[in-house]
Amino acid sequence: MKILYLDCFAGVSGDMLLGALVDVGVAEDRLRTELAKLDLDGFAVQTRRVVKQNIAAVKFDVWTTGHATEVQHGAHSHRGYREIVAMIDRSKLSVSVKRRAGNVFRRIAEAEARIHQVPVEQVHFHEIGAVDSIVDIVGTCVALELLGVEQVQARPPPLGTGFVETAHGRFPVPAPATLELLRGVPVASSAFAAELVTPTGAALLVEFCESFGPMPALTIERIGYGAGSRDLEKTPNVLRVVLGEAATVAGAAETDSVVLLETNLDDANPQWCGALTEELWAAGALDVWVTPVQMKKQRPGVVVSALAAPGAVDRLAEVMFRHSTTFGVRSTVMQRRKLAREQVEVETPFGKIEVKVGRLAGKILTWAPEYESCRAAARQAGVPVRLVWEAAMRCRHD
Repeated sequence: MKILYLDCFAGVSGDMLLGALVDVGVAEDRLRTELAKLDLDGFAVQTRRVVKQNIAAVKFDVWTTGHATEVQHGAHSHRGYREIVAMIDRSKLSVSVKRRAGNVFRRIAEAEARIHQVPVEQVHFHEIGAVDSIVDIVGTCVALELLGVEQVQARPPPLGTGFVETAHGRFPVPAPATLELLRGVPVASSAFAAELVTPTGAALLVEFCESFGPMPALTIERIGYGAGSRDLEKTPNVLRVVLGEAATVAGAAETDSVVLLETNLDDANPQWCGALTEELWAAGALDVWVTPVQMKKQRPGVVVSALAAPGAVDRLAEVMFRHSTTFGVRSTVMQRRKLAREQVEVETPFGKIEVKVGRLAGKILTWAPEYESCRAAARQAGVPVRLVWEAAMRCRHD
């Protein structure tokens, strides 16, 4: 399994992560080609080599077309959540990139909604709605897909101290949105008088990282460094990323820890359960299911279950409380064995189809065409989904 470890000893931001991914091997021309699929006002990206405390790193910059200064706030710095998601959805980016980028913006919107006590759909982004932040988020999703990363882990990030100027005024570090996003995530203390983790960086961490702690056992293949904009005293302001293969016993399945969240409902409208499961998926659940049960006083009811990464437990529990009638949510830590997974695209008579591949000891055991990808292609071609699925299955190569 290909693992990317984020050694964020100096924090993390969107441009630092994207710079590190370019340094670790993402081809800039491929990245530009994918970013050009966004229906976004004129912009250009540039990478350059810089040195931070004797460490050479890649600085990733976003520029408006025809301007000679780096963009700090995009041409439309007050884009709404729905506007950004709609822009991503109508692009020609891959299905998985659209999904992950949409998840990141959803996380930020939910954090802002909690802070300002407004519905998610009414959230308008300021700094996050700028061109450079949109490019950082979508570009990171693209870069991770191009690298074929199957799992991301990270060091608990230090948050910094001091104050930061935002569109809403002067706030203490970490910014309110950063703190909201990092609920349930272990963080480290830091004496640096600077904002070390930005809201964009925090949202990318919680979306992609499955665990936070020391570097896992892996065979190191490549190392990259992404540079931040400021300089820190005695510490290089860089994000170090390590790419490698998990060091596992030959032939053994992969393992990780997940949390099972469950709640019993016997007084809920069945239609609400459908909405609840949709919200759990949107909040980053690994799996969601509903089981009919017989409850007290012979009442028919259901058990709503969701699997979560450890860092997502609080967020998913809150979804259960907000979108159901429950008074309590149970949680159980579980050990999971799983096949090494990768997402591939195959060429069929109906176009490119996303396929999820499962391997054990390097051998393909499962080949599962993604339903949404098949459905989109079937609608475009005017054929049954089954025909697209069968075409994708014929592309299997062991």
